[in-house]
Amino acid sequence: MEIILAKSAGFCFGVQRAVDTAYKEAGKQHVYTYGPIIHNEEVIEDLRKKGVLVIEDLAELDQQEDETVIIRSHGVSKDVMEQLETRHVNVVDATCPFVKKIHTIVQDESQKGNRIIIVGNKDHPEVEGIIGWCETKSYTVQSVSEAENLVKNIENEPDFEHINFSLVSQTTFNKNKFKDIVDIIRKKLYNVVVHETICNATAVRQMEARDIAKTVDAMIIIGGRNSSNTQKLYDISKQECENTYYIQTLVDLDLTTFESVSRVGITAGASTPNYIIKEVHSSMAELSFEQMLENDESKASIRQGEIIDGTIIGVKPDEIVVDIKYKSDGIITRNEYTNTPNVDLTELVKVGDPITVKVIKTNDGEGQVALSYKRVAAEKVNEKLEEAFNNGDILTGKVVQVVNGGLNVLYEETRIFIPASLVSDLYEKNLDKYLDQDIEFQLTEFNPKKRRIIGNRKKLIVERKAAAAKELFEKIEVGMTVEGTVKNVTDFGAFIDLGGADGLLHISEMSWGRVESPKKMFKVGDTVKAFIKDINGDKIALSLKFDETNPWLNAEEKYAVGTVVTGKVARMTDFGAFVELEPGVDALLHVSQISYDHVAKPEDVYKIGDEIEAKVVDFKPEEKKISLSVKALLPVPEETEEVVEAPVEE
Repeated sequence: MEIILAKSAGFCFGVQRAVDTAYKEAGKQHVYTYGPIIHNEEVIEDLRKKGVLVIEDLAELDQQEDETVIIRSHGVSKDVMEQLETRHVNVVDATCPFVKKIHTIVQDESQKGNRIIIVGNKDHPEVEGIIGWCETKSYTVQSVSEAENLVKNIENEPDFEHINFSLVSQTTFNKNKFKDIVDIIRKKLYNVVVHETICNATAVRQMEARDIAKTVDAMIIIGGRNSSNTQKLYDISKQECENTYYIQTLVDLDLTTFESVSRVGITAGASTPNYIIKEVHSSMAELSFEQMLENDESKASIRQGEIIDGTIIGVKPDEIVVDIKYKSDGIITRNEYTNTPNVDLTELVKVGDPITVKVIKTNDGEGQVALSYKRVAAEKVNEKLEEAFNNGDILTGKVVQVVNGGLNVLYEETRIFIPASLVSDLYEKNLDKYLDQDIEFQLTEFNPKKRRIIGNRKKLIVERKAAAAKELFEKIEVGMTVEGTVKNVTDFGAFIDLGGADGLLHISEMSWGRVESPKKMFKVGDTVKAFIKDINGDKIALSLKFDETNPWLNAEEKYAVGTVVTGKVARMTDFGAFVELEPGVDALLHVSQISYDHVAKPEDVYKIGDEIEAKVVDFKPEEKKISLSVKALLPVPEETEEVVEAPVEE
């Protein structure tokens, strides 16, 4: 097999500069990149391990004094730069110089009053940044049809022929498509100044990919799934070579596909590290060597990617030696046996155990065969996962990592991502509580080739809550006593989880007496036994005011006329003070019944909370009204022969 590696494959100048900058800043405290420094998961993860975190919004900053924010090669808008300045953070600007040049062009041209036309993907961070430097109206197009629509809309504007335009391009845009778009715009619009801003490195890379693809039997494009320039390389190569494959790393490449291929081309996007390119190239070269070995029938052979059976003949904490009936023994490293870090392999397997493995390399550099157990296991698990996806089965996995945007869950050595929005039916800002927990989920997306296996826990929670609510409402009725757990406490009441739905225990239903604050009576987690006062649709009203605890049941006997009682002043009005005899039972002490001396208003004598002794002078059970008199307990002045009577209520 002949292998042709593109000379331009890998990091471009701008990306290399940005990545070098990020690694230089790594190790300092509170270092962030505004958006992924490049569209490559391997590099992003390596930087994260070194303390360089990704933020998508300035609100994610912790307001630390020593924060450093690295601007990636795509650049950012003027507004973002100004916000960073006001936050007084240390800004390390790694914007590609070619992108910086576009920022200067659109700012200068828009200050002259020119409208800006940007040829590129409006959702790409580079284009979003360019738009942010335009001070006049701007337009974004990325296809011939969009250019035609833009021209039609502008032609409908009054005096459009007097409008001046400046046109720039996303640095990684396809040069041929750019030319077609420019031709349409120039034919219809007047006063259009075109700035050639496609990066020369991008143009060279695309031209080289096209030339190689024309001459090979298969083409391999290496790069991150979110990389715009890598996607363009794939599109260009696919036009020239039908057998074009888009991969992120060697793991995505099925080498058996190329066993009958005689000529293969390899190129990579601007955000692909050199070590990944070398790994793919070396594996292809090794495949060629294996094909030559197969022609020698006198030797037993194994092929890269082949699944074989073997027997364990040696175990170390970090390595397993396997007899595979080949001229060399096979080696399984810890990382190729399990995804669990730092595990002791001697505790998992023993000498003599049979094992099925996948050949990674027929020569690991030390004359032995590199094997993988977890990749075989992953393929078997993928079959189970595909079946679970198709059937909607419920799976259980362990949360092994909380990442920006969700959870990584391990299911039989396969990692499944559950986005934050699908973890719960409620918004949860901090997902750390799920770490090391076993959780249930269903699969909503299964695409192992693209390494996209997405789980959904929210769906299960919603369905189970709906089922529990249905069951609850079928068995409850008004007047029934229920028991639940306090879920939330507010100023107006407490929400009680009844096991399927929440009931509201309003502050007015917490006691026969007055409740100053629900938060002083309940806390989250408390168990509460209440009765259902009302059911209105899916709303349940609860009450703790049970009939048998109603203080008015025996009040007529307890507070009969003539009885001397003690109570506390609960509230006051101009005509008297209301005295709480017990929770739920208040009596009126009319201002005229406070003293034989003239009292203008109650607060001249009492304050809230004062304990007083008085005599019951009237009781109206049907109206739940009790009248008191302090004066009735005082000696009658000699000059007064007044008879104490029940006051007339005002």
